[in-house]
Amino acid sequence: MKAVIQRVSEASVSVEGKRISQIGCGLLILIGVEEEDTKKDIEWLSGKISRLRIFGDDKGMMNKSVLDIDGEAIVISQFTLHASTKKGNRPSFINAAKPETAIPLYEEFIKQLEVNLGKKVGTGIFAADMKVSLLNDGPVTIIMDTKNKE
Repeated sequence: MKAVIQRVSEASVSVEGKRISQIGCGLLILIGVEEEDTKKDIEWLSGKISRLRIFGDDKGMMNKSVLDIDGEAIVISQFTLHASTKKGNRPSFINAAKPETAIPLYEEFIKQLEVNLGKKVGTGIFAADMKVSLLNDGPVTIIMDTKNKE
């Protein structure tokens, strides 16, 4: 499971011109699922993201988590995080999970993150053509991969 985590001042997602989720200060999380991903990946990643200290304290140091600031989150499925560009110029998405695997894991990730944050998490719509708007704060963008826990 791969994630791109962006610290945002605000973010929203729209489908067919209709805004379906919107947050203020918090995290925009793009999630890509692989066939081999499991509940352990979900638990590790959601826990790590909810505790990730990337928000400023009163001295401007990144010492606070989204939990500490009572921030919000939006989670968007993004199979393109598993693009392989090794050959040619057209990306291959063979490493991305098929919908029958990806959808339940994506939904479970959202549920687990809601438990970790103690609040509802905004979402996009799986496999929809989404328009994502954000005001990246910093900018701060972190990439995480459950197969490479650095």
